[in-house]
Amino acid sequence: MFRFKVLTSVFLTTVLSVFCIPQLSAQNADQAGPGTINYIEGSAAIDGQQVFPQDVGSAAVEIGQVLATKQGKAEMLLTPGIFLRLGDNSSAKLVSPGLTKTVVDLESGRASVEVDQIFEQNNVQVVMNGNPVRLLKRGYYEFDAQHGSVEVFDGKAAVMDRADKWVEVKGHHELAIGDGVSLKAKGFDTDGAKDDLYNWSSLRSQYLAQANVQIAGQYAYAGFAPGWYWDPGFYGYTFVGLDPFYSPFGWGFYGGGFYGRGFYGGRGFYGGRGFSGGRGYVGGYGGRSMVGGMGGGGFHGGGGGRR
Repeated sequence: MFRFKVLTSVFLTTVLSVFCIPQLSAQNADQAGPGTINYIEGSAAIDGQQVFPQDVGSAAVEIGQVLATKQGKAEMLLTPGIFLRLGDNSSAKLVSPGLTKTVVDLESGRASVEVDQIFEQNNVQVVMNGNPVRLLKRGYYEFDAQHGSVEVFDGKAAVMDRADKWVEVKGHHELAIGDGVSLKAKGFDTDGAKDDLYNWSSLRSQYLAQANVQIAGQYAYAGFAPGWYWDPGFYGYTFVGLDPFYSPFGWGFYGGGFYGRGFYGGRGFYGGRGFSGGRGYVGGYGGRSMVGGMGGGGFHGGGGGRR
C-alpha cells in the first residue's frame, strides 16, 4: 500500500512528489540491532546454516556466531548508521553486540565498514589477527585478514598493538598488522585501491540513500528517534538520522529532523549546513541527484521481502 504525503510547500511538493512513500507500521521501525543481516548476494551462511534473500531483515548473527560467504557478499548492521560488508570467501564472528560496545572478529577474507554516524559513547571494533581496531570517526574502512592490513579511506581509527598501546590511523593511510611488524601507518593511494569490494560498498550506499529518501518523511512525527527503519520497497533497513548528511561515498541522506525543522531553518537545505552544492538532492543542483534516475540498479538487487 502506497500513499503520497500532502506538503504545503510548493518546493517540497516538486522535490518529493516523485516518490511513492510506503505506509510503514510501527513494528517495522527500530527493530534491527547489531548482527541483523541486511543484504546477501550469492552464498552466505550463519554458523554453516545458509541464509536466503527472503531472510534479510529477520535473520541475525548472535553473539559467538560466524557470518561467512563463499562466492558471495553479505551486509550486516552494527550500531545505527554503521554497516559491515563481507567480500567473497570471508568470515566474521560477532563477539559483542552491545550498542556501547560492538565487536566483530574478522576471521578470514576481507570486510569493509561504512560509518555514517558514530558517537563518543560507541565503541565499535573490528578485531583482526588478534588486534582490535576501533573506529573513531565517520568514514570508510577496509580490512584484509590474509594480508593483515587496515585501510582508512576516510575517517580515523586506532589499532591496539601487542603492548596495549593504540596506534592512530588517519584517512588515506593504511597499517599492516602481524607478528614482528612495527605498527606504523603510512599513506596509500585510495583511488588505486578502489576494487570490487569498494565499488560494491559504494553501490550499496547509493541504494541505502535512495531508500532513506523514500521513507524519511514518515518519521517527522512525535516519537521519532534516529535509527534503523525498514523500507519494504528496498527490502532492507536504511538509516534515518536527525539531520541530512552525506555518506563517505558522497550519497545524500535525509534526516527525520529535516522534515520537522523545515527546509528553511538553521539545519535546512538553504541555511547552516546547505546541500545546494556538490552532490545535491534536487536534480540539476549536483552531480549525484537523489531525485530522478531511480531506475538502473533498482532497489531490489536480488534481495527478498521481509516476512
